[in-house]
Amino acid sequence: MTMTDLVTTTDDGPVRTIRMNRPDKKNALTMAMYDAMAEGIETAPAAGIRCILIGGAPTVFCAGNDIGDFLQAAMGGGLGAPILRFLYALARGETPLVAAVQGNAVGVGTTMLMHCDHVVASTDARFSTPFVSLGLVPEAASSLIAPRLMGHARAFSLLVMGKPLTAEGAKAAGFVNAIAAPDEVEAEAIKAAAEIAALPPQAVLASRRLMRGAADEIAARIDAEAVEFKERLKSAEAQAAFTAFMSRKR
Repeated sequence: MTMTDLVTTTDDGPVRTIRMNRPDKKNALTMAMYDAMAEGIETAPAAGIRCILIGGAPTVFCAGNDIGDFLQAAMGGGLGAPILRFLYALARGETPLVAAVQGNAVGVGTTMLMHCDHVVASTDARFSTPFVSLGLVPEAASSLIAPRLMGHARAFSLLVMGKPLTAEGAKAAGFVNAIAAPDEVEAEAIKAAAEIAALPPQAVLASRRLMRGAADEIAARIDAEAVEFKERLKSAEAQAAFTAFMSRKR
């Protein structure tokens, strides 16, 4: 399997599906996967795409960053250009985003959903952001978006204390729209994407812009988090946490 096979992009009329396709590694994202996903979002308007569906595997949505790739980027002193490219694509992209989430969504697997317009989760979905326990800070502008979505208390519990959310908890927190049985999640998400794609596209675009506010503000928070992330990576706290994490992995 080539690196590009780890993310598949397929168009069905006005709906594009971007699928993370690395189930053996729980869809942990490599730098090449970030680039492929960013490209899928960036090139959608020119292809006449009116809605993008982001999907994972039947048992796991996304386990966050591939630890090997991530540590290599960390040694380079930052998040890595492909990660930032993907995050900017989420923040600045104007095509509506639908997500179909089954199983675990960890780290960026959860924070990317905060940029989506409609999220369908399976009854067994579980959302967690273990950044702080690794001595790091939240990313993907989640430090801005999560408190707006769910209030400071819920956001602190998820992002800082690292307490996971069930599908019901995520729906109550405001970043999951609908819950479905695991074998119905894809169909429900496709149905929602088709509904969005069938609406008058310019009215959708204008409404979405008004609702989301300034993309520059979101991009600026991505940058501010990335600076803090870079500093944290060098910290004794983060290095101790990663050492402990790697020894557990072995």
